[in-house]
Amino acid sequence: MRRRSAELDPVVVPAAPPPPRLQTEFTFQLPRGYVDEDGQVHRDGSMRLATARDELAPLIDVRVKQNPAYLSVVLLSLVVTRLGTITTIRTETIERLFASDLAFLQDLYRRINAEGHTLAEVTCPNCDTSFDVDLAGSRLGES
Repeated sequence: MRRRSAELDPVVVPAAPPPPRLQTEFTFQLPRGYVDEDGQVHRDGSMRLATARDELAPLIDVRVKQNPAYLSVVLLSLVVTRLGTITTIRTETIERLFASDLAFLQDLYRRINAEGHTLAEVTCPNCDTSFDVDLAGSRLGES
């Protein structure tokens, strides 16, 4: 029996790894939380990436034309997809947020849509060590 030469053996090429998936939804935890009509506090939520339509739609909104500062309220109402158990986010919901929570969401929006991530580099005021913090809302002590 003759043995086949190595030149005739098929070459096995490993499969290419699948392309990385684009993250379009980001979870977060509000610093204070949204208080609904029943007094329930909603801190956990999610925000999706904005589309061009999301950025253009508020520009024709009458409230934004009358008060340009209202733009972020309309925009956040379009991209925040959940606050606790609330899945229909309206401008009234965003209006009722505490100022610190509104500022948090505005910063998160900027980070995920302009920079593509939710990490921020911070420095410890005591030991001067720099490290990354996930602004999307991991709880203290979690890694």
